[in-house]
Amino acid sequence: MADPYHNNTYHQQGGGGDAYGSYGEGGGQDGYAYQGDYPAQDEDAASDATEGHDEEDQMYEGEYQGIPHPDEVKAAQRAARAKSRPAGNVISELEELSEQYEDIMQDCGHGKFQWTLFIVLGLALMADGVECFVVAFVLPSAEKDLCLSNADKGMLGLTVFLGMMVGAFVWGGLADKVGRRRCLIVALAINCVFAFLSSFATGYGFFLFFRLLSGFGIGGSVPIVYTYFSEFLQMGKRGEYLSWLCMFWMIGGIYASFTAWGIIPRYGWGFSMGTEFQFHSWRVFVLVAALPAIISLVGLMFMPESPRFLLENAKHDEAWMILKRVHDTNWRAKGQPEKVFTVTHIKAPKTAEDEFIEIQSATGTAIQRWTVRSATLCKLVLKNVASLLSAELRITTLFLAIIWFCMAFSYYGLSVWFPDMIKHLQNEEYAAKVKVFHGERVERFRFNFSLENQIHKEGEYIRDEFINIEIKSVTFEDSLFEDCYFKDIRSTDTVFRNCTIRSTEFINTDLWEDKFIDCKLENVSWHENKHGCHLDAVEENDVLIYLVSFLGSMAVLPGNIVSALFMEKVGRVKIIGGSMLVSAGCTFLLFLSFSQAAIIALQCLFCGVSAAAWNGIEVVTVELYPTSKRATAFGLLNAMCKLAAILGSSIFASFVGITKAIPILLSFGALICGGLVALKLPDTREKILQ
Repeated sequence: MADPYHNNTYHQQGGGGDAYGSYGEGGGQDGYAYQGDYPAQDEDAASDATEGHDEEDQMYEGEYQGIPHPDEVKAAQRAARAKSRPAGNVISELEELSEQYEDIMQDCGHGKFQWTLFIVLGLALMADGVECFVVAFVLPSAEKDLCLSNADKGMLGLTVFLGMMVGAFVWGGLADKVGRRRCLIVALAINCVFAFLSSFATGYGFFLFFRLLSGFGIGGSVPIVYTYFSEFLQMGKRGEYLSWLCMFWMIGGIYASFTAWGIIPRYGWGFSMGTEFQFHSWRVFVLVAALPAIISLVGLMFMPESPRFLLENAKHDEAWMILKRVHDTNWRAKGQPEKVFTVTHIKAPKTAEDEFIEIQSATGTAIQRWTVRSATLCKLVLKNVASLLSAELRITTLFLAIIWFCMAFSYYGLSVWFPDMIKHLQNEEYAAKVKVFHGERVERFRFNFSLENQIHKEGEYIRDEFINIEIKSVTFEDSLFEDCYFKDIRSTDTVFRNCTIRSTEFINTDLWEDKFIDCKLENVSWHENKHGCHLDAVEENDVLIYLVSFLGSMAVLPGNIVSALFMEKVGRVKIIGGSMLVSAGCTFLLFLSFSQAAIIALQCLFCGVSAAAWNGIEVVTVELYPTSKRATAFGLLNAMCKLAAILGSSIFASFVGITKAIPILLSFGALICGGLVALKLPDTREKILQ
């Protein structure tokens, strides 16, 4: 059987092909070979990395203070890992690569490079958070521009999550075969392009299509971002810094809330493009919402590919250069530019079975070659997905699928239920204040004041004028309008039921025939009536959408901070299980909430505790899968998360105004189930990234 590893060295020899030396050979310290471990070279042949570096003149400053040398600490850690393995077990070559890579990342340190990548990837995660709020914020205004029915609005919200679900699965699978950086760049580019196009969509069909593709693009950000960043972190910092990274999702919610609040109500921010197209303020907001994705996309152009991915795919030279860049960037920023990257040899596996089929340029057409490569890539991705159900990973995948689904079902379901329930309570309070007028007779009167929240029954209006007023939530029932004059009218939720309208004119109003239900119209005329669906007056309650989303996003902050600080101390499993069980308790308290203030307070508590659970889930998902399957598994689980979000938001919203017992019990049961399953997961705090 052929050796599954091949050896290469980073020194060109004899002008021939690459010949790599085994990582860790040559008498080095049980980890990787150092420059000084090899026979002396001629001065001209010395590595650039050792130029001006005289090891004999160096003295470790803690030598006489009883402080162990960092190399001794690392050697002790390696010895402890070796001791923890069962006796007689031979370490596999992939496990050896994992340990060696961990040693390299410890040598590279944590500094400027990781913080730069942290910001760039954080913005991509922020873009995902923004995407979840965009449609909810623009609907109150867009529904008037695009003539949306209630069914259209519901479909639009679900379509965005559908796009994100497919995107998570596709981009996660591709990231394990094509590369983390490349896939993330393409995914963000798709999101930016179609978000831009959606702001100019003039019809519901185009807007729906563009938001679907925008969601497909941004769906790849979550699985790739966590996978990508984790492969630049050493074991001791992985849980904490992945948790800090989660905070950008919260920042995305705050950014979306603030910009929507600041832009959408300002109708003067829009402009006209011809006579048919009005670029209203909600379209400006859609463009502004794409800024985090655009900035992240630009930043990624200056970031390297994951060296761990490159090593898994036998691209040793590229991986070594990137690791050296990480090392040099960090130590220069720390004021130690003389510290050299001493790694010379890395052992990495062959991946011949995963190589794409290459066709010579003389064979077939370009389309045929592209078709074969694409088909091969699809087969490799699907094979990787199927491997998640192999004997080694089946239980892990099942447990994580249950946890992701239960958490997402409750979280996204309640995220829709909270604002809808608050709005329902407000509508009930508003309806309780309705004024009822019965049998009134008004003749030769000019209405020059607004009418709001009124019911007029069996009234008679003779030769009256309704000029330049707003009529909001007004119902006329069994009434007579004769020789009346309506001009410059703006209406919201206004209807005429079983009325008789005689010899009446409507000029520049939005009172079309569909607002006259079972009415008798005699000699009625309409002139210069308003066209389109942007007719209803703005509801004051629209501001509630921004406020509730903002408070929910802000409430995530304490949960993020606590989970980041205790992720390494307490452990991922306890944080996930404990947070999900506490969240279940929060949902049960909703039985005792009868006011808007109580619901908002419980929403903030629920979001804060849930944030800790989400952080733990995302960290443990990264750590339980090997490099070759990490993004694929994360993408599959995140796709299941979006499916649960679609189901949860649809089911919970359908019970608003009917009963709150079913949403509460469903959420409570799902969280209890997910929390108990989470306690069965292995602790990954001391686990090297495989």
